[in-house]
Amino acid sequence: MGITKTEMFTEEQNRLAIMFKVLGHPARIAILQHIINQKACICNDLVDELGLAQATISQHLKELKNIGIIQGSVEGKSVCYCIEERVWKEIQSELVTFFQQDVKVNQCC
Repeated sequence: MGITKTEMFTEEQNRLAIMFKVLGHPARIAILQHIINQKACICNDLVDELGLAQATISQHLKELKNIGIIQGSVEGKSVCYCIEERVWKEIQSELVTFFQQDVKVNQCC
């Protein structure tokens, strides 16, 4: 059996691709911005804030949790979410490293 497409690339390339994919959705960016702007954990107000269905919000939260950028804790009947600062800083560092690569512009374009 042949190799999967992800096996063709380095671990770093796969990690960056997953991160870019998760962060590439405007609803997820809006969720992160809302959590950051609240400067606290948020519970159950994303539906009202973003105007998306609860199921849709839950799916986006799941994707953000999968890359570890947010964490959730159960408080009574609700789940409160906050930014996982260690992972935030790791992603920030990876993005800086990626975009600080020297690019030599050829005259062919």
